[in-house]
Amino acid sequence: MKKIILFAVILYMTIPGRLWSQVLYVDAVKGSDEAPGTLSAPLASLEKAADLADGFTRQAPVIIKIAPGLYKLTRTVKITSPAGRQAPEAYTLEAMVMPGDTNWRPNVMPVIQSVSANNTYKDFDHCAGIEVFRNKVCIRGLKFVGNANPGADYYYPIERDSAGLQDLEISQCYFIGDKNSAPIQGALYTQGAGIHVDHCIFFGCKHDLLLFEGIRSFSLTHSILYGSYGAAVWFGTQKDPDQPFTFNDNIIAACNYFWALATTSAHPLCRFTNSLIAGNEHYLAVRVNGNLTPFDGDDGHAESGILRSGKVSLNEVTIKGMPHDFLSLAPGSAGTDIDAGIFKRQ
Repeated sequence: MKKIILFAVILYMTIPGRLWSQVLYVDAVKGSDEAPGTLSAPLASLEKAADLADGFTRQAPVIIKIAPGLYKLTRTVKITSPAGRQAPEAYTLEAMVMPGDTNWRPNVMPVIQSVSANNTYKDFDHCAGIEVFRNKVCIRGLKFVGNANPGADYYYPIERDSAGLQDLEISQCYFIGDKNSAPIQGALYTQGAGIHVDHCIFFGCKHDLLLFEGIRSFSLTHSILYGSYGAAVWFGTQKDPDQPFTFNDNIIAACNYFWALATTSAHPLCRFTNSLIAGNEHYLAVRVNGNLTPFDGDDGHAESGILRSGKVSLNEVTIKGMPHDFLSLAPGSAGTDIDAGIFKRQ
């Protein structure tokens, strides 16, 4: 009997942490915010799921599993922790069916749409979809679209406005704006360390990545940034971002600016590798009196394997409907040899 008990204790201590995670299920179609948030009785809204997760007291990872459907945010979704910003456990929001799964299709991807007016007032009035106030947050497999509410001066689907936070991973997500009807001012409004963006597609946003204070250990990989009418990336207010800095296997096309600098100070630690950066109106920009201005000087960055020519074409919606590889590179497009897009190659 003692051996059995000892084996049970060892087994308990060695089972992967994900099995002991605190999991909530959300289903915009079948759920109810009066439900407990189980697989058989899911919640209806992300706002309620975040509120319940904030009350978890057990020190274990938090996972919010999101079923297919349209999730209309009437207020900001606050990602917090009773343990405060330094909570050591991961907090994950992810689709129940991920791109690349055998049963994935574009219409099973959860769609996140804020319909809120301004709901955040730090520094300036704006609307945030998801606000991150803690470390170790991962957002996976979601489609974010623009905010059509005329009461939203600016809309940021994901915001982390603290230079002291660490570890934010955004993976296999879409960010789709329409400047004439449902704009996205900046897909990601972020500060702090450990920002990692991988296999995402940004389409029609004013700015795709806004990266300001405390940027270090940053990576942008395997992603498509297309049609930004501001800057694809607005990078850093400090002179030199701390290493490592990783930029590889990306497609940047049809944008006004590729890379915007807060100042003309050099960024010698930035190296762009194995990517296509072509068909943009300008390459570099610098902020002058609050506005972006073309910058033709040397900002100190290095390049390796960067292609600056070629026509990029994407698989957009046609009369036949939405293609399975929606907004991925179309056949015959430049850059198809680069592993960029929503799907992870096996």
